[in-house]
Amino acid sequence: MTIIAIAVLIIIIIALLIYNILINKKIKTFNNINQKVTSLNVLQDIMNTVGDTMTVDDKIVKINETLIEQFVIKYSTIVLFDGAEYVVKASNVDRKHWDSLRNLQNEEIFKDSITTAKPKYITVNTDEERLPYQKMEFGRAKSAMFFPLYIDNVYIGYWIIESGRMHAFDNVDTTILEVVKDNIISVLKIVSYQNIIESLSRDDLYSDLKTSEYLYEEGRKTIDKYTTSTICMFKITNLENTNKVINRDTGNQVIIDVCDYIKEKLSDEYVFVRYLGPKFVIAFSGVEIDGVVEFLNDLKNEVENLQIDDVIAAEKTTSTKKKIAFMKPKLNIVLTTYYKGTALESVLKKLEEYLDTANENESEINKI
Repeated sequence: MTIIAIAVLIIIIIALLIYNILINKKIKTFNNINQKVTSLNVLQDIMNTVGDTMTVDDKIVKINETLIEQFVIKYSTIVLFDGAEYVVKASNVDRKHWDSLRNLQNEEIFKDSITTAKPKYITVNTDEERLPYQKMEFGRAKSAMFFPLYIDNVYIGYWIIESGRMHAFDNVDTTILEVVKDNIISVLKIVSYQNIIESLSRDDLYSDLKTSEYLYEEGRKTIDKYTTSTICMFKITNLENTNKVINRDTGNQVIIDVCDYIKEKLSDEYVFVRYLGPKFVIAFSGVEIDGVVEFLNDLKNEVENLQIDDVIAAEKTTSTKKKIAFMKPKLNIVLTTYYKGTALESVLKKLEEYLDTANENESEINKI
């Protein structure tokens, strides 16, 4: 009986071991599936962020917050090289540690990772140890994964995630994190073009308006508060002739006076920029075309009745009150509807082509 009892116990123990192994496999499979689902959610959130109208820096911060939330990461930091130095673009680590975090490329333990473009996982084994790069932050992080970031084989910085637990990333599916890293790189590549556009926006010297680049970033934020808006492009059709026949100083004064007059008539919700040369754009945010035609008719009549003095003649005026020559601006205006989320640059190109091919004597308000 004793032998039978022992045999039964052995069989039960073996059965329990097999059951435990199967359960562990199922848990591991579930965790892997869960990580993959999380990865897909992260990818979706990242792509939503890319399409948002926020600035490049805000997008990087939002992406980092998404990674922290979705993967339940203790610390996440994205560091990029701006051409002169390494800058912490996003981090939930206390700022007093940022100097250390933005100099990890100088740490011996990460140099091989940067050279080979492969991630580096480091951890401590006792509470008394600290990670090699930690100088003044003993105990903050016990394990870390370092991901070098490359765009077109050019090293641009790194992403590092940290945990306050030892061996925290032992069982993490690194392939999923590699996919996330690749998504971060893709986003950085996309927003690098946005960054260029943001840096190109300037204040025009004469009109005191923003240049056309402003429309694609800050301006779009205002416009995209609404589902549809009316985009107006107008051209001062006799500006070039004024420059030639009278003088350029008078042409510059035309721009100043016309823009000053129009600015006074516009709501703060409308975006007004100097597009190119004699062409200007007004985005009537949230307004249908029929809602601006009458306003533009009145505005056009008022602007075309402005008398802009010949600047040179004015400077030469004597006490005899010599009659000063003047010119009146002529406007050609074209309107179209812009739908939120569509290509604003295509809309503007269509309007510009219309004005560039219109008869030089045309002075109308047209809808296309």
